[in-house]
Amino acid sequence: MTMIFGIPLMVLFGQLMLGLINGAFYALLSLGLAVIFGLLRIINFAHGAQYMLGAFAALLGAQYLGLNYWAALILVPLVVGALGIVVERLLLRRIQHLDHLYGLLLTFGLALIFEGTLVNLFGVSGSSYPIPEALSGGFKLGFMFLPTYRAWVLVAALVVCFAVWFLIERTRLGAYLRAGTENPELVQAFGINVPLMVSLTYGLGVALAAFAGVLAAPLYPVSPTMGSNLLIVVFAVVVIGGMGSILGAILTGLAMGVIEGLTKVFYPEAANTVIFVVMVMVLMLRPAGLFGKEA
Repeated sequence: MTMIFGIPLMVLFGQLMLGLINGAFYALLSLGLAVIFGLLRIINFAHGAQYMLGAFAALLGAQYLGLNYWAALILVPLVVGALGIVVERLLLRRIQHLDHLYGLLLTFGLALIFEGTLVNLFGVSGSSYPIPEALSGGFKLGFMFLPTYRAWVLVAALVVCFAVWFLIERTRLGAYLRAGTENPELVQAFGINVPLMVSLTYGLGVALAAFAGVLAAPLYPVSPTMGSNLLIVVFAVVVIGGMGSILGAILTGLAMGVIEGLTKVFYPEAANTVIFVVMVMVLMLRPAGLFGKEA
């Protein structure tokens, strides 16, 4: 059996693949944070709770409304994204002229409200969400058995990530969004409804978190604390990539997943901290992040 540094090659490739799948989740969640901060300058600490709401909405929809996985994948991001628009219009818009710290505190409070409410209603134990029949089973890659659903998660997350990047960076609508954050008065003078664009942008970021939640529901136990457990890692990924950098969030999320997977092979004790070690090193050498711009 071929070995690298005493590790079987099949084990190494298997961890690389699992790391890439985890990295796809990091990329998808980091993208939502990067969109909201990059275009609105809001540090959305409720992002983990919105990811959790997506998973819970899929679970409750299946239990009480008979909503299947494919319908949930479309409807849940729309519903949770609409909730995000309501939050932006009723709460965040009222403090947009204040320091960014107020937005962080407000969204942190919202996260605690969402999580605490669901803990009181459903407890902290996780519930399982069934894998759709069309995505059950798996196939052999030679070096590992890859479940079909995990392969689907990787493909779906990458397609959505790069579609959002293309929308924001390569289309006229994306240009309006970026211009509206840089000089809203000038853009509004051309007849563009900037407040509506701001609301839709926040809704898009929230919808991405909910989409990730629906993807995660069949893989991880659906519980009120599932978002808070992941949020700190996702924030670290965003900081490494550069706050507000769309492409940085995607590439860094994938890279951090792979690095975490390799660490589990060579030094398992450091797997839970390696992303934060990388964050500290990046901030020491490049405070704006790998793809960020200096203020």
